[in-house]
Amino acid sequence: MDSLTRTWNASTVARPRGVSPAWMARLEERALRPLAGSGRRYVLWLAFLLGVLAWALYAYSTQVRDGLYVTGMRDRISWGLYIASFVFFIGISHAGTLLSAILRATKARWQMSITRMAEFITVVALIVGALFPIIDLGRPDRVLNMIVYGRWQSPLLWDILAICTYLTGSALYLFLPLVPDFALCRDRLARSAPGWRRWFFTAAALGWHDSPGQREALERAMTVMMVVIIPVAVSVHTVVSWIFSMTLRDPLNSSVFGAYFVAGAIFSGIAAIIVLMAVLRRLLHLEEYITETQFVNLGYLLAAFTLIMAYMNLSEYVTTGYKMSGETPFHFQQLMVGPFAPLFWFYIFGGLLVPGLIVLRPRTRTIGGIVTASVLVLVAMWIERYVIVVAGFRVPLMAYEPADYLPTWVEWSVLAGAFALFALLISLFAKLFPMISVWEVAEHRGPEPLPRATVNGQARGDEVETPAERSTRWHSGRSGTLSRSWRTRWHWWRS
Repeated sequence: MDSLTRTWNASTVARPRGVSPAWMARLEERALRPLAGSGRRYVLWLAFLLGVLAWALYAYSTQVRDGLYVTGMRDRISWGLYIASFVFFIGISHAGTLLSAILRATKARWQMSITRMAEFITVVALIVGALFPIIDLGRPDRVLNMIVYGRWQSPLLWDILAICTYLTGSALYLFLPLVPDFALCRDRLARSAPGWRRWFFTAAALGWHDSPGQREALERAMTVMMVVIIPVAVSVHTVVSWIFSMTLRDPLNSSVFGAYFVAGAIFSGIAAIIVLMAVLRRLLHLEEYITETQFVNLGYLLAAFTLIMAYMNLSEYVTTGYKMSGETPFHFQQLMVGPFAPLFWFYIFGGLLVPGLIVLRPRTRTIGGIVTASVLVLVAMWIERYVIVVAGFRVPLMAYEPADYLPTWVEWSVLAGAFALFALLISLFAKLFPMISVWEVAEHRGPEPLPRATVNGQARGDEVETPAERSTRWHSGRSGTLSRSWRTRWHWWRS
């Protein structure tokens, strides 16, 4: 630790006020240690993911060679597993950039240690999700025809434009906070890193030396992107919903699909952040910086969106079920008691009721309980997307028997490859860049340091802030007409 402290004191980057050199050195060491090297388990994990990805490519090559006949899709149910997964991945992408931008705008300091994970989920999920419409094409070599000869009256073209815009903005929003940490990697890893990585860190740092002018320019750029990215993120999933709601199929003909899809995207995205946060916290030993505070606060957001999703489902099904017009009776029958009943009721109970009860009950509002609730939400939200697509297309448009759809091994293999690609990109990122924003965590130190005797298993003296000291820091110099209790709650949320 002494050598790390000396390294920090010798750095060209200014140390934030009120942060001890030893604490800052420990933060750096935890954030940069994964970049120093890779163990055998990491290599085996990458080999496993590459093996799954290779199998998925083989399955897709079979589809390209023999056509969509090798899938379960036919003329009556022409959308299936691929489009459901497309909606799912685009949905979880909203968690990162949108949630990060909203929390930055409200100055919620507790989220500073998880913003990078959240923002990276957005970019990776968009990359993976955008592949599914291409995979769903019988002739993927003609995908450019949609852009060259596409009709701007089509929601499909709106979707392409929205996703490309969102991906570009999210990548830029991810890159901006990385610039100071690129400079940190440039200064710390100059001797141990290979030449290509030193060149990359130097180029990506953009000459950052933490001058007041650079800090002001970075804050201004991040504020602009924060304001721009929120409406862009909302518009993306709204446009995705229009692909369904602008059809003439009764189950999909809904004017509230836009709000429903956006709420569902944020709901599943919060769950994705919690799961990824728990995995990286354990693997990268980030317990001191990703604490129970982050899990509980995100758990409250998860519970809030559980109520929102329950309300929107209730409103939709009560409204359409009361009228029972057109093909609605057939659709309700297949959902409630028909072939989709197990999936539908798992979504209602396993994806809405049980996770909400887990988070709202104090005894189960623990890290393990919140992660369990998040896993249930992710599984249920994928099922909900599948039911929307397949059950909606199963409703007959004419007087013929309803068709059936069962995904084949090709489709399941491609889906497994998509999840493997998602995990592969995150695994590579964790070894190339710091997974927590060092400069932001240092600047907004806290909010819940470990007790003195539990930081790395040793006593740390006054390096760790006590609750009394933290309370004094939160409330010092602040005045107003609010009562102390409400002021305390507000600063607890922002911190």
